[in-house]
Amino acid sequence: MKIKRHNAAIRFTHWVTAASIFILLFTGFGQMPIYKRYYVDQIPGLAWSSDFLITLYIHYLAAIVLTFISVFYITYLIYSRAWDVFPRRGDFKESIQIFASMLGLAPEPENDKYLAEQRLAFAVTACSIIALIFTGILKVYKNIPGVHFSETTIFWLAQIHNLFTVVLLLSIIIHLLAFLIKDNRPLVASMFSGWIDREYVIHRHRKWWHRLTDASDLESASSSTNASGDEALV
Repeated sequence: MKIKRHNAAIRFTHWVTAASIFILLFTGFGQMPIYKRYYVDQIPGLAWSSDFLITLYIHYLAAIVLTFISVFYITYLIYSRAWDVFPRRGDFKESIQIFASMLGLAPEPENDKYLAEQRLAFAVTACSIIALIFTGILKVYKNIPGVHFSETTIFWLAQIHNLFTVVLLLSIIIHLLAFLIKDNRPLVASMFSGWIDREYVIHRHRKWWHRLTDASDLESASSSTNASGDEALV
């Protein structure tokens, strides 16, 4: 039996975000003269990668897509009130316990829909994206004729933008490495299909399972009450 883990909106957000970030990273590094130096532009289909203007325009387009999908996701969160991905008190301690359980040093805690470490990773990624969008907009704005920033401001804009680029890149690497852990692998398929095995949920995400079963019991009770002609539970 399968359980719905991610709806279409979440999967759409995930993959558009992933694609735009990949393009941003590739074209961002392309602003430095490394693709010609290390013959990346000699790879079939990548001759354009060492052209500054081409990589710049593609970088801008990907940034627009990332900004759009970020606004879309924020709107979705407000509308759906799906706050379960946000960090909670005790997540850091719980993440340590999860890591210790992988080493056989402690039992794994009962997890919700998202592991504590996933909620923390979401916060780091979200903050990095927001910082990159904000500094990126300012970096573009300073290029408009008539707009003048001080050299100090331009310097720190570049440094902050580069810093959060590195933070985002590291968070993505850690995110991908996490799927080398056997217990995490079933989560990969759910990002494509949206569904996950019920037994996995019961085993790994017991808190979420309890919420699902409680909601199911409430829905059943509501249906029974409606059938008998009494007032429905809401």
